[in-house]
Amino acid sequence: MNSLENIIYFDNNATTPIDKRVLDAMLPFLTTNFANPSSTHHFGITANEAVKKARTQVADLIGSDKNEIIFTSGSTEAINIALKGIAENYSAKGKHIITVSTEHYAVLDTCKHLGSRGYEVTYLPVSKDGLIDLQELKNSLRGDTILVCVMYVNNETGVIQPIKEIASLAHEAGALFMTDATQAAGKIEIDVDTLGIDLMSMSGHKMYAPKGVGALYVRQCMNRVKIPAYIHGGGHEQGVRSGTLNVAGIVALAEACEIAQQEMKQDAERISALRNELENELLKIEGTFVNGKTESKIFNTTNICFRGNDANVLIGRMKNVAVSNGSACTSAVVEPSHVLTAMGLNGDDAFASIRFSLGRMNTLQEVKEVQTIISRTIIPTLI
Repeated sequence: MNSLENIIYFDNNATTPIDKRVLDAMLPFLTTNFANPSSTHHFGITANEAVKKARTQVADLIGSDKNEIIFTSGSTEAINIALKGIAENYSAKGKHIITVSTEHYAVLDTCKHLGSRGYEVTYLPVSKDGLIDLQELKNSLRGDTILVCVMYVNNETGVIQPIKEIASLAHEAGALFMTDATQAAGKIEIDVDTLGIDLMSMSGHKMYAPKGVGALYVRQCMNRVKIPAYIHGGGHEQGVRSGTLNVAGIVALAEACEIAQQEMKQDAERISALRNELENELLKIEGTFVNGKTESKIFNTTNICFRGNDANVLIGRMKNVAVSNGSACTSAVVEPSHVLTAMGLNGDDAFASIRFSLGRMNTLQEVKEVQTIISRTIIPTLI
């Protein structure tokens, strides 16, 4: 069995390694400064001050006010709080929600649940490039539409949706706009006011912080969004999510946000060069093609179909390479990717597709090694 030191990790969209600077920032709150931030003694007050600072750091990354940030256990919880909260609080206006067929299952399954509770959900299709049709969105909006929910960056293909335009159409129809920014936050600049975002989810373990911490942005300035209590028991997090705060995780998320804000541009330039080098070489293999619109993709991700091959078999043969054949949250499901089939791929091509998602820790040497490994592993097939 290969040691972890020998693993080439190209699965950063599933989870990222913890940045050492993030680990250093959070460790004191697991060891010496372990107090409950709700305690009124000096020890507790110190922990509370760390949370306050962290809230500002997270808000700064997305251009929001600190009071618009609710800490969660991750994006899945944030999405559940937002979707169910909007459905409950705005049902008097209507019960129609619009989302996209290529959303993460955190959105799709929550919408399915709401559909069983009397809400009507419209699932917009995407083109073969992975993008929605803005005219189709406009045609789907109704007087009883309360929310439009569209993922910022797709986790499987890296395709970036035109968020600002989508938000504008939603607001023109009197609906709120929500985006799952799990794969966007910390990678590309986000200003919630400029983009017109009303609710947004993000997760620490996609941006070099640990698992188990995330945040939900809920607009309070200029058209306040009201969310009811999701977890009762003390009124924490603006009364939405009660429970003792994960101080170490929150501090880690904040440190990751601050690092991202400072290093986003250089990360994008370096990782983009690595992704392009990897992609260009792999596309020389007969029968390969990229899934998703290349010009509208996040810099770290490529999803390549190796037609005539089985992605699971290929992944199994690459013992020291970590890549993915879809979302990590659905890796146990023996079905083709719902994202790729929604983009028009048949089952065979979807099963033949591999996602490569690079990150801050990757090197050119690793890219070269993966190119060599795949070229020796793949069975070339003419398209």
